[in-house]
Order: sequence, then C-alpha cells, then structure tokens
Amino acid sequence: MSTINHIATPHHSEVPTAEGLRIGIAVSEWNSNITEPLLDGAKSVLRARGAEEITIFRVPGAFELVNASARLRAQGVDAVIAIGCVVRGDTAHFDYICQGVTSGISSLNAQLVRVEGKEDRYVPVIFGVLTTENMAQAEERAGGRLGNKGAEAAETALKMCRPICIIEK
Repeated sequence: MSTINHIATPHHSEVPTAEGLRIGIAVSEWNSNITEPLLDGAKSVLRARGAEEITIFRVPGAFELVNASARLRAQGVDAVIAIGCVVRGDTAHFDYICQGVTSGISSLNAQLVRVEGKEDRYVPVIFGVLTTENMAQAEERAGGRLGNKGAEAAETALKMCRPICIIEK
C-alpha cells in the first residue's frame, strides 16, 4: 500500500497507552535535518500516550543503529525505535547500508532478550529508517505532505508492546 493510501485509510486499530513502558530510541545524526523531525514526531506520540521514560541513544550513522538498538534492548526497554535516513547517492554505499541495517534490525526482532531479573522476552525493534532516492522524498516523510514516519514508528512500537490478539472460531 502506498503511503498516501495508508494515511488516508481509517481502518487502523487504536494506539495503546505508553503508561508504564520504557521506550528506547536509537537515532542517527547523519541527515539530522530529517532524523531530528522524525525523533520529535516519535517523542510527541509517546508523550501524548503517557510515556514517562524515553531513552535517546544517538549514533553517527544509520549503520550504527543496529548496535545501539541491541544495547537499548539489553538495558531492559520494552521497545526500541530505530530512526535514520539513507539517501541514494552516486555509489553502491546506499545499498550496503540499507541492506545491513535492514538485516540487523530484522535479526534483533527474532532474538530473545535476557535482562537480569526479568523473564526472557522478545523486544520489538521498529524500523524507522527512511531509505529514499532523494532528499525531497525524505522531507515529505519527516513532517511533509506524507506525514511523519517517526510518529508512525512510535505508534507501531506501542502496538507491538501491547498487541491486540483476537482468537476467532
């Protein structure tokens, strides 16, 4: 589904409360003109839903988001939001970074987390990394006409912390 169709469709479930949850946000400093508005969007949703504890972990670039996300999970957060922005350039660097970040975050989502004094559990790591062809596309997704993907990532984090599971017979 395209982004414009997604934001125009009213069939989404309610966003749960963030009360009592510890949320970590790993945010890349690279392309900060994009990642800072994404971070602001995420924090705005979390605060509006009652979050009292948000841990921000800043890293140099998108590739480092995987390590930061793993470290936040080890600190016992309930969810991690990885925020970054990779814009295609003239070399294959874009492809390598996007592949590495995607693979790393995907891998983290399938791993149990062991935190001393807590039961082993899966901690969601939300992919809030823009991968765009140009800066204009990134700007559209960082508070422009296509909304704020950081805010959407925060909503996803809350839904993954408190999922709605329905058993149909």
